[in-house]
Formats: sequence, structure tokens, C-alpha cells
Amino acid sequence: MVRKMALNLDFVRSQFPAFQSPVLSTHAFFENAGGSYPCRQVVDRLHRFYTDRKVQPYGPYPGAQAGGAEMDEARSRLAQMMGVQREEVSFGPSTSANTYVLAQAVRQWLKGKDAAIVVTNQDHEANSGVWRRLADEGVEVREWCIDRGTGSLNPEGLQALLVDGKVRMVAFPHCSNVIAEINDVAAICAMAAAHGARTVVDGVSYAPHGFPDVPALGCDVYLFSAYKTFGPHQGIMVLREAFGMELPGQAHYFNHGTLYKRHTPAGPDHAQVAACAGMADYVDALAAAHGVTGDAASRNRAVHDLMRAQEVQVIAPLLDYLSGRNDLRLLGPAEASRRAPTVAVELDRPAEPVSEALGREGIACWAGDFYAVRPLSALGIDLKKGVLRMSAAHYTSADDVARLIAALDRVL
Repeated sequence: MVRKMALNLDFVRSQFPAFQSPVLSTHAFFENAGGSYPCRQVVDRLHRFYTDRKVQPYGPYPGAQAGGAEMDEARSRLAQMMGVQREEVSFGPSTSANTYVLAQAVRQWLKGKDAAIVVTNQDHEANSGVWRRLADEGVEVREWCIDRGTGSLNPEGLQALLVDGKVRMVAFPHCSNVIAEINDVAAICAMAAAHGARTVVDGVSYAPHGFPDVPALGCDVYLFSAYKTFGPHQGIMVLREAFGMELPGQAHYFNHGTLYKRHTPAGPDHAQVAACAGMADYVDALAAAHGVTGDAASRNRAVHDLMRAQEVQVIAPLLDYLSGRNDLRLLGPAEASRRAPTVAVELDRPAEPVSEALGREGIACWAGDFYAVRPLSALGIDLKKGVLRMSAAHYTSADDVARLIAALDRVL
């Protein structure tokens, strides 16, 4: 359970070394969608591993045993938080790499079958391009298209693609990295499952705003990036056992019997895997500081809700400000509760010089297409101009947002 209270922002920011950095603390940080600050617990674990554990793990001597135990701890604790089996959590060098390997398994799984998959044009390219290339093997690729005015994915559009029973897999984002509307993952997964289709969810843009409760979502695969969830540069893939063991293995043949090794051909980055346990440490620290009790999964759900409540409150003034301007176009919903606090706008001028000007005003953000070429194109946005993206996290303060609004007033 959780006591009814607001997120203690002073406590939160004390957990991130960046806020005490003489380099990073000079700017209000709105580049979180590109990568969050790492929490102290991750930094400490990474330092300890490189200092005391940097040997081949699991060997018959103390440093190796300690290193292996910390890698196992990371997998176990993240699994407990997300409500899945420890074998269902795989680590890889990045989410793009994990998705690519998974696509090769699906390529073999569907080869020679009269089958279709569904992709969207709301996705980051990592969860779009690899699936679209399955057309080279004769797999029919169907596109679930966004509304060209709002960027939303209409559930009726998916239903129409599923009715003939040929679709074996649906790949879609929890939310887009530029549109940011939070999709109803549970409803989409239930719809797909009712038609016999597996679901692959790109959670990269949502997980920084609360680690997922995977059973509640009902997906077969959930992918996200630890470096955007306050951790090291690792990709994390939750692959449910039934689907993972059905797919042809992509690793060394003698590892195919172990699910978390079956689809990870690259050797693990020992230190970074071990440091991922620091993300669980951080969730537990937040839970304890806010009176949250219960098992790991319930603590995670409560911390998720605390994070989201803080983000919704803090980002609302920015959305109101941007909605009131007539020289830009806000992408995605204007209501903070319906979106992640990743705010992209189309300007009446090229966006990158604006981000540079904001940097001189003490605001850290960036501009471009953010590998979201398909959704931006579908919305009719000139890719040469790009979009300005300002992304917050639960540690973003109301003062940070006020600084951003004042800087936008000066620059625009």
C-alpha cells in the first residue's frame, strides 16, 4: 500500500549525482527521452563492479562469485518488480539490437507460412523497420496507420487488420517518442490475442515514467532501455516463456534451453547487467521514503503511480503554454494525463537552431527527427525542419518547467 502523498522531490533529486554536478546542474534538463540521468545506486554498483568484480563472473574465486551473484540479482529483482519469471528477463547491448535479434527469430518462425504481421507508423524505427523487412521472406506486412491530424492509433483500425485471422504478430509502441500519447496496451493486446496474434510492445518511451506491470499489460514481449530508466546502457527484453520457447533460438545452440540466453547471441556486459540491480534499489528507496509496503511488484506499481502523478502535474503548464501559441504545433494530446511528458512541437522555422538557442539560455534539449521519420512524415512535418523535443521525468521540478517556458518566450 502507499500513503496518499506527493512525490518528495528533494529526496528524489538527492538520489541523482547529476543534480550536484558542476557541469550538468547548470542547465534544466529536458533531454530525458534521449537518456535519463543514472541514479546513485546504479553509479555505485557500476563503480564497485569495475573496482572489485571485473573478472570473468561465476568463477571459483571471490571476485568472480560476487560478480555473478550481482548479475543474477539484477535479473531476479527486475523480474520481481515487473511480475514475471526471472528467466523471462533478457539483457542485450541495446533495445534496437534486442528487437533485431527477435525479428530474426520471428522471420524463421513465420517462414513458409501464409501469415501476416501488423506494424504501426507511430513507432520509433527500431520497432518498425526490422518487422517491415520480413516482407522479404514473403510475410505480409500490414500497417496500422495513425490519424494524420492527431497522431493517435485508432483501435478500430487494428480490428480491421485482424479480422481474417492471418495476423500472427502485432508490434506497436506503449507510446511514441514524439507523439507521446499513451496507448491502451492491455486493450490492444487483448484484441490481438482474441485473433490469435502475439504482441511486441516497444516500451522505450514509456518505461522511464514507471516500470511496467507486464501481466497487467498482457503482452508477449516488452522492450525498453535501461539508460532511459536511470540505469546503464543496456537493452532489457521481457519475453514471456510460451512465446520465447516457441521461437527458434538465436544464440549458441547449447544455450537454447535457457530462455534468457536463447535470444541473446551477444555475450553479456557483466558490469552493466550487474548495475541494473541499482534500478531496483532506487525503486525500493522511493517506496521506503513514501511509506510504500508490500512485495516487489506492488511497490513498483505504487512508485509508478507516484512518478506519473508528479509528471502530470509538472508538465501541464508547459502543455498549456504551448497550446496557447499560434506559431507552433503541439504533437499529441494537450492533456498531461493522456501522455508521457515528452513534448515535441513543430515550429515555424528549423528546430535545431532553436534548441541551440535554448542551450545558451540554460535549457538542455534537442531537435531533429529522433528516428521517428514515419510518424513525423505521416503528420506532414518537414523532416529538414524537424521538431523541437522537450522531455521531462519524475525528477523534473516546477522551477525547471518555469525556466523552460521563460526561455521559450525569449527565444521564440
